[in-house]
Amino acid sequence: MLKQIKAQFSFLKVAFICVLALATSQANSQTYPNKQIRFVVAFTAGSATDIIGRAVADVMSSNLGQQIIIENKPGAGGTIAAGQVAKADADGYTFLVHSSGHALNPFIYNNLPYDTLKDLKGVATLGATPNVLVVSPSKPWKTAADLVAAAHAKPGELNFASAGVGSATHLNAEKFNLAANIKALHIPYKGTPEANSDVIGGRADWFFSPLGSVISLVESGKLKALAVSTSKRTSLLPNVPTTLEAGIPDSDYVLWVGLLAPSGVPADVVKRMNDEVAKALQTKEVKERFAKLGAEPLIMTPDSFNTYIRNEMVVAYRISKAANLK
Repeated sequence: MLKQIKAQFSFLKVAFICVLALATSQANSQTYPNKQIRFVVAFTAGSATDIIGRAVADVMSSNLGQQIIIENKPGAGGTIAAGQVAKADADGYTFLVHSSGHALNPFIYNNLPYDTLKDLKGVATLGATPNVLVVSPSKPWKTAADLVAAAHAKPGELNFASAGVGSATHLNAEKFNLAANIKALHIPYKGTPEANSDVIGGRADWFFSPLGSVISLVESGKLKALAVSTSKRTSLLPNVPTTLEAGIPDSDYVLWVGLLAPSGVPADVVKRMNDEVAKALQTKEVKERFAKLGAEPLIMTPDSFNTYIRNEMVVAYRISKAANLK
């Protein structure tokens, strides 16, 4: 009899703990957030990652009733920002805004201060955008095929810019170079604006610049667009062909931007932020701002985003090995 009473007491104790934990979790999700939230952006102000992150954060701030502070931490292909967020308190008030290069970094940087899959987890995808293959108007090339022919004629003599080693612009260029069998010198910059500036000046031969960061430069004639990276043309540059149309197979590339968090952030907070991102992406304000950038909203669940990251890492690993990236 005494054993039965003890067993029942133990069962009730466990049940009470479970109910209390559920109630606490629900209470936390209902009161979250109760202070400012910080989005650490992995690239410079004016980059596609920054512009897309800010567009979504502005609407989320209004909906959440708490200000979202943007903090740009560029450098080392986004690994500086990623390392900072990976070590941040897992309280749901510090997030990382990163792009496609997140999948490449573990294969080209030795001794990363974080584990890509263990220390960070996907919260929500924000958007996707084409990159544009741009050159200075002073260059003689009129098409992507012209550029490829020039690179073949002078192996290793031409150069290309990126927004940093391990960035999405770097990965895009390396995929293009492999597909076109190009040998060229890589010049990494601090960010997209700096890379665009040196391409305009002719110091860098070409650059796969995010569409939103380069559209005004193309329209003003400061840069010449030879091709877009995606499998379909963009409505903002309808006369610019894709790299696939230029006759370079397996050269298409999409730059995605996503929101990540320290791995220990509670699941209910992750779900709340995912819901808020999805809500923001469906607003007229964000859709209009994205349209001006040539970007498209990209909505995924946290689980889908984490699976997507793993798949992207498989592709990035293949490219890094084939191109011997370090």
